[in-house]
Amino acid sequence: METNTLLSQQTKSAVIPDIKLKYCLYARKSTESDERQALSIDSQVKEMLQIAEREGLEIIDIRRESKSAKDSNNRPVFKELLKDVSNDRFNAILTWAPDRLSRNAGDLGSVVDLMDARKLVSIRTYGQTFSNSPNEKFLLMILCSQAKLENDNRGINVKRGLRTRCEMGLWPTCPPTGYFKEKRMDRKCECIIDEERAPVIKQIFEKVAYEKWSGRKLYHWLRFDLNFRTEAGKKHFSLGNIYRMLENPFYYGTFEYPRGSGNWYQGKHKPIITKELFDLVQDQVKNSQLVRKENIEFAFTKIMKCGLCGSGISAMEKFKKLKNGDFNRHVYYGCTKAKDKYCKCGYINETDLIKKLQNITDKLDFKKTAIENKIKSEVKRFKKFQSMVKGKCDKIEVNEIDIRNYIKFILKEGEDQEKRELLNCLTGRMELKNKEVYMC
Repeated sequence: METNTLLSQQTKSAVIPDIKLKYCLYARKSTESDERQALSIDSQVKEMLQIAEREGLEIIDIRRESKSAKDSNNRPVFKELLKDVSNDRFNAILTWAPDRLSRNAGDLGSVVDLMDARKLVSIRTYGQTFSNSPNEKFLLMILCSQAKLENDNRGINVKRGLRTRCEMGLWPTCPPTGYFKEKRMDRKCECIIDEERAPVIKQIFEKVAYEKWSGRKLYHWLRFDLNFRTEAGKKHFSLGNIYRMLENPFYYGTFEYPRGSGNWYQGKHKPIITKELFDLVQDQVKNSQLVRKENIEFAFTKIMKCGLCGSGISAMEKFKKLKNGDFNRHVYYGCTKAKDKYCKCGYINETDLIKKLQNITDKLDFKKTAIENKIKSEVKRFKKFQSMVKGKCDKIEVNEIDIRNYIKFILKEGEDQEKRELLNCLTGRMELKNKEVYMC
């Protein structure tokens, strides 16, 4: 009997050597609610410090983190903790429960690797201790894997619950402007009409459908005439909000969830507009090109300011049908009127704008511009090509006239990106005022 006891002690000593433990206390916010008996970070720290004081544990540092442990490499504090363990600053971790350390396979593998390398000697929780022994590591992996299983099942259950609510006609997330949700058990997830904002939403659709209002006109009407704000009362409507609103079928009673999934549901909420009004608005948007096209890039936007009010310069394109059935494209630049809706800057055709920019070229000192060397190399390359075609080997020189002519050529015949790069390198600020271009 004494021999067996001695052998057991020797085996235990071989597995868990007598090493001084230096603990790092790690506390992470729980994924559960307080009502479901989850301790806050401060509560975890308080409980763990009491255990350390009662059992004489040496706490080197305390780490707090509020990031979720669902995904690996998502917790900078935990990542730094593992790095310190690898560098021998700590060799033990004190935490509330195993799932505070890991709820995913990646982080769990990192912890077990440190234990295998004998860098991490012990993990102490409220009710258990895990050391570098096969049985205890196996138990640790089971408990952390169980936490991952709970996460995965929770995600499935949440999606199932959202799908059930949609099938009941209930919008599962925050409702669009014009609706709100009450925190009532008998009306859970039910969207209720906002009596203050819903009439304005209806007028927006009517003004586009019947009065052919543009997005810019709607924007100024909502912001400056009505001072219309979202439900929170903090933000005005942006142009993007208006465009998205006009395309949202939720207002006539149907919705798609998730967006882009192709899953459509009949809503239980009361519609603000009719399906007929919504279709009229879509036709108007399509015909008048009310909504901005995402892929359109204009050459001279974002490089000029309005010389009268300081707003940015926007562009719009118009198409004129010819007698032979073809179309002529015209681009106009003008003030966005973001700072002054009554700005009298006016609009200028892109062709006229290029001519004015070419005239400014004659007045610029290119020795002071950042693009001088680049332009010289481009002109030299072009002249070298010309000389090769002609069969001559003349000495190539670039003067100021060549540079100016090259810039004029790019402004007229170059790609939009080339024009933007060229003008962005010019010193000074470019302004458009009363259909004239100035360098300030």
